[in-house]
Amino acid sequence: MSELLKPVTLGHLDLPNRLVMAPMTRSRARAGLVDELTAEYYGQRAGAGLIIGEGTQPCVIGQGYLDTPGLHSAEQAVAWRRVTDEVHRRGGRMFAQLMHSGRIGHPCLYPGDQLPLGPSAIASGESLYTPEGMVEHPTPREMTMDDIDRAVEEFAAAARYAMAAGFDGVEVHGASGYLVHQFLSDNTNRRTDAYGGSVEGRIRFAVEVVRAVSDAVGPARTGLRISPGITYNGMDESDTAVLYRELAAALSGFGLAYLHVSEQGTRDITRMLRAGWPGTLILNPHPHTPGVPSTVRDGEEALRSGLADAISFGQLWLANPDLPARIEAGGPYTAADPGTFYGGDHRGYTDYPTLEGS
Repeated sequence: MSELLKPVTLGHLDLPNRLVMAPMTRSRARAGLVDELTAEYYGQRAGAGLIIGEGTQPCVIGQGYLDTPGLHSAEQAVAWRRVTDEVHRRGGRMFAQLMHSGRIGHPCLYPGDQLPLGPSAIASGESLYTPEGMVEHPTPREMTMDDIDRAVEEFAAAARYAMAAGFDGVEVHGASGYLVHQFLSDNTNRRTDAYGGSVEGRIRFAVEVVRAVSDAVGPARTGLRISPGITYNGMDESDTAVLYRELAAALSGFGLAYLHVSEQGTRDITRMLRAGWPGTLILNPHPHTPGVPSTVRDGEEALRSGLADAISFGQLWLANPDLPARIEAGGPYTAADPGTFYGGDHRGYTDYPTLEGS
C-alpha cells in the first residue's frame, strides 16, 4: 500500500489516509459567500484524509483578493454549513483556514476606502487584480495596540463561526506573506514595541492568535500553517532558522492538532522543525524548487523518511478530485489548468474528470 493511503490520527480525527487537500484560493465567493458550487467542489474531494478550505478572512479588513469567502458573520457561517454538510455526507473531514491578508489588500475591497493594516507601514511592492486592471497595494496603516488586540479577537470569533458552520477544526494561516507572517518577518515588521524587534517579539502575535483560536475551539481542533523562507508577497526573512525554531518551541506545549509546513526548497528547515515538533506535522513538499507543484513521489519520499505524518497537495487535488483512487491505481494524473484557477464558473472547478468518468 502507498504510504499516502495509510491511516493517521490528527488531533481529534482518525483520518483514513495521509492525503491532505491544501488550502487554495479560488475566488468564486461572490460578496464573500460560498455557494452550492463550492459545496460540490469540496464534496467531490471528500476522499481526502483532511480538506483544508481556501483562505477565509476573519474580518472585513482582512480581505486581500476579490471574491474570497469570509467567516465573520452568521450569514457566512450558514453559507459554509452547506459546504461542510456536503463534505461530511460524503464521508470527509474539513478544517477552515483563517487568513487575514494584512498589507496584501486594497481600499477597493473595504467600505469607506480604509487602508489595509500591517505590523509596520511598509508596502508590499505587489499588485491586486481588479476588473479595471492591476492596482498597486498601498502602504498599510501600522497597527496600534488596539488594532492588534482586535485582530486576535477577530481570529477567535471567526474560529467560533467555523464551529457553527460545521467545520472539524481551524487552521491559522501564518504563511505566504499575510498578516501573521508579516509580524514574523523582520523585513515587514520594524516595530520597536513588544510585537517587534527580537525574535521573541516578532513571534508574539502568531502565538497570541494561535492561543486565542485554541482557547475558542480547543487545541485538538487547531492547526497552524507556516512557510519558512518564502519570498512570496515581498517577504524576506533574515533569520529563518532561528525564527521558526523559536516559534515552534513557543507552540510545542499547546497540544495543537498539527503544524503545517509549506516548503520552499528549505528541507533543512523542515528537518529541524520535525526534530523539535512534538505533534503531527503536515508537509507541503517542495524539497528543491519553490513554486513547482508537488508530486506523489515527493509525498511518498517524505513519509517513508519520517519527515512528515501527512502530506498536503494543491494542484494535484485541484485537478484530480479522486486523488486516492488515482494513487492506488498508479495514475494517470490530470494536469491543472492555470487559466481557471481564480474566478469564473464550474469550468476548471467542478468539471475535472475522475478515473471512472474519464
